Amino acid sequence: MDKRIGVIGIVIDNPKQVTEKVNAIISSYGHMVIGRMGIPRQDANVGVIALIIEGTTDEIGALTGRLGNTPGVTVKSALTGKTIQEAKHD
Repeated sequence: MDKRIGVIGIVIDNPKQVTEKVNAIISSYGHMVIGRMGIPRQDANVGVIALIIEGTTDEIGALTGRLGNTPGVTVKSALTGKTIQEAKHD
């Protein structure tokens, strides 16, 4: 299947309660993560994570869906219009 590159922005309200679950979800899709940046804002009781990802639209949808169904987590994604074909191995 063709893959796409994109960015997923994750905002976590009250991170002490759900950060462990968010990290577990991201880890389970670790094969898609090219880069990750996390910024804790303890003064505002908010955490922000930016992921650079590469995956199929189904994989990306599954990841954002699981994150978005987590209470206190808001997720937005932006994908390139260009697809990347996987190299075929003989």
